[in-house]
Amino acid sequence: MPLLDIRDRLIVGLDVPTVAEAEAIVSTLGDTVTFYKVGLQLQFAGGLDFARRLVDQGKKVFLDVKLLDIDNTVEHAVENIAKLGFHFCTIHAYPKAMRAAVKGKGMSDLRLLAVTVLTSMDEADLAAAGYGVGTAELVARRAADARLAGMDGIVCSPEEARAMRAIVGAGMAIVTPGIRPAGSAVGDQKRVATPAMAIRAGADHLVVARPIIAANDPRAAAKAILSEIDTALSI
Repeated sequence: MPLLDIRDRLIVGLDVPTVAEAEAIVSTLGDTVTFYKVGLQLQFAGGLDFARRLVDQGKKVFLDVKLLDIDNTVEHAVENIAKLGFHFCTIHAYPKAMRAAVKGKGMSDLRLLAVTVLTSMDEADLAAAGYGVGTAELVARRAADARLAGMDGIVCSPEEARAMRAIVGAGMAIVTPGIRPAGSAVGDQKRVATPAMAIRAGADHLVVARPIIAANDPRAAAKAILSEIDTALSI
């Protein structure tokens, strides 16, 4: 992995219902934040055009679309996404889908992330979905599949980050949602950690939404997380 700017390690999730709200958050955060995630909620409210404007403003964009479809559809969807200037794009970590995405990416600069197991899921959720293995084992299997498929990184909870580094190696990015500063509400997340814990476990990028965008002072909240990241890296 190349040396990352501290600010690029924090990805702020713009998990809001309208572009106007997202624009207000970006304006409030200013130069403190360089990297934003645009997920499904915002994508269906004009978020793709907004995301392209972020790129034009010099921001990095993580398009969290979690593609999973037949090979041909995934391949050509990624071909189109690769033309938009985004930094990251997510694919569900099914081997055929990942191989199709890598083919669609071609020689573009788009970096593909394999979503292993959602951080809102635990052992009981996997069992209810019909999986016969636990969270850690399924994440490990999918991380190994992602490496074989030629993906650029994985998305996993901070609980699995340390073990996954041994599987994916130094060259793949590990992106961890489920980040909750000490004292923050967990919400619907089930596998969580503080920013410092995630960085010390080997995460490259931390995705943080509610603890920043719902804070009384979002800019101060972002700065506090960046400071925690910096401190964790220096230990």
